[in-house]
Amino acid sequence: MVSEIYGYAREYYARYGIDTEAALDKLLTVPVSLHCWQGDDVRGFDGSVSLDGGIQTTGNYPGAARTPEELMSDLDFSLKLMPGTKRINLHASYAIAATGEKISRDRIEPRHFEPWVRFAKEHGVALDFNPTFFSHPMVADNLTLSSPDPEVRNYWIRHGICCLRIAEYFARELGSQSLVNFWMPDGYKETPADRYSPRKRMADSLDRILDAGYDRDLVAVSLESKVFGIGLESYTVGSAEFCTGYSLKNRLVPLMDNGHYHPTESVADKIPSMLLFSDKVALHVTRGVRWDSDHVVRTDDTVNDIALEAVRGGLDRFFLALDYFDAAINRVAAWVTGYRAFEKSLLTALLWPHKMGREYQDAADFTDMFVISEEIKTAPFGAVWDEYCRRAGVPAEGEWMPLVRKYEKEVLFKREKA
Repeated sequence: MVSEIYGYAREYYARYGIDTEAALDKLLTVPVSLHCWQGDDVRGFDGSVSLDGGIQTTGNYPGAARTPEELMSDLDFSLKLMPGTKRINLHASYAIAATGEKISRDRIEPRHFEPWVRFAKEHGVALDFNPTFFSHPMVADNLTLSSPDPEVRNYWIRHGICCLRIAEYFARELGSQSLVNFWMPDGYKETPADRYSPRKRMADSLDRILDAGYDRDLVAVSLESKVFGIGLESYTVGSAEFCTGYSLKNRLVPLMDNGHYHPTESVADKIPSMLLFSDKVALHVTRGVRWDSDHVVRTDDTVNDIALEAVRGGLDRFFLALDYFDAAINRVAAWVTGYRAFEKSLLTALLWPHKMGREYQDAADFTDMFVISEEIKTAPFGAVWDEYCRRAGVPAEGEWMPLVRKYEKEVLFKREKA
């Protein structure tokens, strides 16, 4: 029955010049980086007890991971329910200390991430990395690399250099280039008296980090902007203009998080412009509800449009990653739902009649262009998605959530009683 339904879908899409087999083969190879911080509400393992720096996690659903072993167990279970090629995205705060050791972020070393490398090798995934410029006593007055205090700046400069070395270690061990993404929450609650100097200090600090050197074959560096944060509503040092300008000047990878812009801005619309001036573009896919709230990704118009532009621009030119954290629902279900939702958006984009649409547009036949973009919405996508899950060896829709409930009962809920 499944093969007959997929056969019909394959014929249907062929009417629009779409090869479903090519789409399935392509998607199976597209890497998407899964963020580790959904599993433990962004707490990490280096001693942070509360989340700050312009972000927060809401909810108190039972079963959050409390140790590296618990987080890895949850990841192990979740990865089995996700189709496609996976990577794991780590924050520096997920360093794992030896017994009795206290980790200082400006002194972290590859050895603090050896368990993560072992996990990656066991699961056939590569690792990406993020310096952690938040939830730390050295975040002085909500400032890190832009602080007027040289001691604060120097601390975080050392942290950034450490992170480059750790990413090089990941790449050498796993045979895959590691993306290091810099996001600093620096900013002010009220309108600042001086907008220029903090950005000049941040640029100088980033210069010093990059001047330490890194192997560009092993590591790609991205810089992520943000429009505001909680307690940083009036001014963010790392604005879109700052991060884009600095990235292009220094041959870094501009990174766009679709929750980090004004609600009326479209990241999808920005992607083609970025591709004109940068060889690579990085994306953090999330779901903002009224603001940068990092809700679990769903297959909605915003995500579909981002996926469309990524496919049109060439998926090999993108570093794709997810970024959300929700403590109000089962955290494993959140991981799986968001990952599968983005995979659906990518598949939807691969099954869009791009060639036909471009031909109509170039011929100024906007009527047919409009019609096919509407007609394709009722194509039998579900049959192709089910076939994709089958080929990837993961449960289809309606089959994976009972497995999560079983894991919840046998593993997650018992943590609260321990």
